[in-house]
Amino acid sequence: MFEWMAWTTPVAVFFGCIALMLAGMMVWEFKSPTSMRRGFLPIATTRGDRLFIGLLTAAYINLIFVGVSYRLMIWMNLETEPSVWISSIFSMGVLMLIMRKG
Repeated sequence: MFEWMAWTTPVAVFFGCIALMLAGMMVWEFKSPTSMRRGFLPIATTRGDRLFIGLLTAAYINLIFVGVSYRLMIWMNLETEPSVWISSIFSMGVLMLIMRKG
């Protein structure tokens, strides 16, 4: 059923984190409804808006990393491509920053 996708451990962890975040946001929204606020993003956002923007940003960071990882291997004279864990950790950090300060 899932043969069409490369389900590596980092990919499974990434999607697992997204599922946990969505479930956590649903519970958080029921416990304390959100209100609009302004952070460093140029628009007033709710928690859900910031999560959506953060998830898109995290996905783009991971896609860019996958796209340039072969070039990084050549430029840095590495034996293998850099691990996608690097981009996963970085993108989760960016997501947390957007959720907190965005």
